[in-house]
Amino acid sequence: MMLSFSALVVALLLSPARSFLGPSEDDDGGGGVPEEWVLLHVVQGHIGAGNYSYLRLNHDGRIILHMQSLKGDADLYVSDRTLHPSFDTYRLQSVTCGPDVVVVPGDFARPVGIGIYGHPSHQESEFEMRVFYDQTVLQDPFDRGSYDSDGQRAEKKSSQAGEEDFQEEESIFWTILIGLLKIILEIVF
Repeated sequence: MMLSFSALVVALLLSPARSFLGPSEDDDGGGGVPEEWVLLHVVQGHIGAGNYSYLRLNHDGRIILHMQSLKGDADLYVSDRTLHPSFDTYRLQSVTCGPDVVVVPGDFARPVGIGIYGHPSHQESEFEMRVFYDQTVLQDPFDRGSYDSDGQRAEKKSSQAGEEDFQEEESIFWTILIGLLKIILEIVF
């Protein structure tokens, strides 16, 4: 009796999640997503075991990536630092055996790299990814920060450029230091 009650409670708790994550047979194809979400793209593809397929997201705002593995098991890796995210270099991930959902925040730098990985447990994985724009996240109407000609915020671009310059200077410093150490070691030995 207790086991059947537990199963009923689990089924009731999972039913809203199931309607959100995937359309059922009697659904009208909306997939149970909120009305405020606007469908931007539907991407379908195949990926071999242990391989990646890469996509680029340029759309601003809060974006929801909803990927369903139709065959096999495809996993999702997202980054605003590299256009080729993997299981080693990512900011967001979803690596379930079922539907994979990632919410890309509006403050991620664009373009955002999306990596789709074919899990090695299957020779080939087939996936369908729906890309939604969440229009419930309102932009601050008083935020009048400076923008460049590409529509990017100037502060983000300059801070990003400053970080890249710092990394380049650090790299040059280490190159010179290692070169000096080699010369000293050659003289001593």
